[in-house]
Amino acid sequence: MSDMPWHLLVLAPFDDDRVRHLFGVLDAELHVPADRDRRGLHTALAEAELVVADFTATLAIDAAAVAAAPHLAFVQMPGVGVDSCDVDALSAAGVPLANTAGANTRSVAEWTLAAALDLSRGITWADRRMRAGEWPQLEAAARGADELSQRRVGIVGMGAIGREAARLFEAVGCSVAYWSRRRRTTGVFKELDALLATSDILIVCLPLTPQTRGLLDAQRLALLPDGALLVNVARGGIAPDDAILEALNSGKLAGAALDVFDQEPPSADHALRRHDAVVLSPHAAGATRRAQLNIITAAVDNVKAAIEGRPVTNVVNDVDPVVRRRR
Repeated sequence: MSDMPWHLLVLAPFDDDRVRHLFGVLDAELHVPADRDRRGLHTALAEAELVVADFTATLAIDAAAVAAAPHLAFVQMPGVGVDSCDVDALSAAGVPLANTAGANTRSVAEWTLAAALDLSRGITWADRRMRAGEWPQLEAAARGADELSQRRVGIVGMGAIGREAARLFEAVGCSVAYWSRRRRTTGVFKELDALLATSDILIVCLPLTPQTRGLLDAQRLALLPDGALLVNVARGGIAPDDAILEALNSGKLAGAALDVFDQEPPSADHALRRHDAVVLSPHAAGATRRAQLNIITAAVDNVKAAIEGRPVTNVVNDVDPVVRRRR
């Protein structure tokens, strides 16, 4: 049995040719689900040993999916966030779950800076009006566009992305402080409420967990200075859509740049799609060519390590990183 090729199930939404191109170099038997629904997922998991998870969360590895996979030995998320996986269920089954931490750090951090510049200068706002045939020169000046230099930036979440974002904002002359669940040895730390009260621009880049869900609710966002800007590259559930809309409509927020939402995609008639002070992005802050190459390379290398009996890297659930067959 140990000489048999590993059964590798790719749930990420790649077509068959791309799956073979990316993972055909591995000594594994490649599979994709016949149907991209819950039944198709559970059917495909029945024989799966190694799984490349679905970064869109359409085929989530929840507790029922783990139970449907008796041979499951390793799950690789081709991305950083693992909130579409039931970490506890995988841990209880002894299945290591890995992400590709660091692969898109620069990409996402640069997006936060670009988004803050856009909001601060009203670039997208002006573009919409120009395309509609307007010439809003005086109106653009009256809206109060400003430079980023000297603005107070608060970063919620000081992991790799938060630290890189801090360096970028400091480089353009911003003063930067942060709040994180784990206090760092460098940087200006503030308790969360104090950070909100002193942030002209709030950057959200921490993982979605049961502890962070709803962290930035309407009451918390109301602590921001009037006319603050919000940039969210984390998960929508941390700063819920309704809370952001309330802050925008009250004038507490002058603008928001959102790469993530409560539900993705948001409905076609979602109020955020119609709000004039919002810059929208389809969860693509990390989708540069370099970041995507980094992510795929890290995922393939980790699956290769699992097949060869070497420890996998970036395990997020404290399970032994040496992957063992369960047949």
